[in-house]
Parts: sequence; C-alpha cells; structure tokens
Amino acid sequence: MPRSRYTHTVSVSEPEHSHQISQRDLRNRSAEIMDGLERGERYAVTRNGHHIGDLVPIRRRRRAVSRAEFAAMSRGMPRLDDRKYREDMDRHVNDDLYDPYDRAYDRGEFTEDGQ
Repeated sequence: MPRSRYTHTVSVSEPEHSHQISQRDLRNRSAEIMDGLERGERYAVTRNGHHIGDLVPIRRRRRAVSRAEFAAMSRGMPRLDDRKYREDMDRHVNDDLYDPYDRAYDRGEFTEDGQ
C-alpha cells in the first residue's frame, strides 16, 4: 500500500465509556462486538497499541420528544414577543395576495382581455 504524502499526524481521543479492542479482537470477535454495538456499547479500536478508530452505535431517530425533554430544551430559548413577531410578519408578508393569478396580474404577466 503506498504511503501517504502527508506527514502530519492527528491525535484522536477514545470515545467516553468505550471498550478497548485490538484489530485482532475485531476480526476474531466481530459477531460479539456487533451485538455490543446493538446494545449501545462503544469500542475504541487499536492497532499495535495505537488508537486508530472508534466503533459507535448509530443513533436511532425518535418519532416524538417527551414533554419533559421539550421543556428542558426550551428553557434556554429566548422568549417570543408576540407584538414584534406580528409586526415583522405584517412588514414582510403581503396577506392581500392569496390568489397567484392576482400576483401575475400585478406583475403585468396577463392583460385584462386574456392576451
């Protein structure tokens, strides 16, 4: 395998709460390690005693957030000033133009006689 032309090294720390496994462990115990990943375990992989990578479980997407989680996330958010919000909406959104044909007429794309 050709050597990289880049000579700098990057120091990468092991993930928190991970099991350290060697390249040989990964090869010989792959089924056991995959089962561990499914259970949410993390692994720091080493080669010749050097940390070379991490195996981490994929985050599962949830469909809903609990009320308690939503409340906790929302605590640090700025409060919404209803009056300022309405003023911004009135300034930037033209509520008079609901019909796209009205907008086209206003831009001169159609004439009154249909031509």
